Amino acid sequence: MFDTKIAIPIFQKDEHSVLKSAKDYIERGADILELRIDALTNPNIKVVKHIIEEINFPTIITNRVKSEGGYFEGSEEERIAILQECSEMVDYVDIELQTEIKYINSIKDSGVKTIVSFHDFEKTLAIDDLLAIVKCEKKLGDIAKVAVMPNSLEDTIIVLAILSRCKDTIAISMGELGSYTRVIASKFNSPITFASGGDATAPGQIDIETMKLLLNMEILDYDELIKDI
Repeated sequence: MFDTKIAIPIFQKDEHSVLKSAKDYIERGADILELRIDALTNPNIKVVKHIIEEINFPTIITNRVKSEGGYFEGSEEERIAILQECSEMVDYVDIELQTEIKYINSIKDSGVKTIVSFHDFEKTLAIDDLLAIVKCEKKLGDIAKVAVMPNSLEDTIIVLAILSRCKDTIAISMGELGSYTRVIASKFNSPITFASGGDATAPGQIDIETMKLLLNMEILDYDELIKDI
């Protein structure tokens, strides 16, 4: 029995669409929702708080920067302010490792659990480099997250090695080649894996129904999987 929670990102432009998607994803079995604040058109603190109140379900909030696949148009101060003001209403705040440490600490000081994340949509770094990133993330937050793009099957094995060595870590190999790592993550007791409710927000996301089916199947022998990692 594994404790990995299935998170579904909500990537909609307006409040009505966000709430409609949230209701759908909850009914389909999501354990937690990820609200992509940066997807909203001209998001502000009042609107985001109202959305979180209406969703009334375990939630991660993310206000992703452009350099890591985000769309927020405001200043860095505005981006962080939304996360800070809404942090007491949610279960997790996802904040990028590249963010200034003073901002990461200000969110952590609010008492919310933090996911400190790193994304590379072009490549997979060497294992020692990714281990160093995870170590740094865990010093700053509660959960480390790395999501990288594989260019070979060997790259996906690097991600499995990260999962096998690091507790409280989300490690994802993106794209079709790495999509299986989203399922296998549960075998390493990764705290969260990400599925799609419809529109995928990252390459290789698996729909929620397929994810739940696969998580309930013993499709691989765990000991055989990790013996050579």
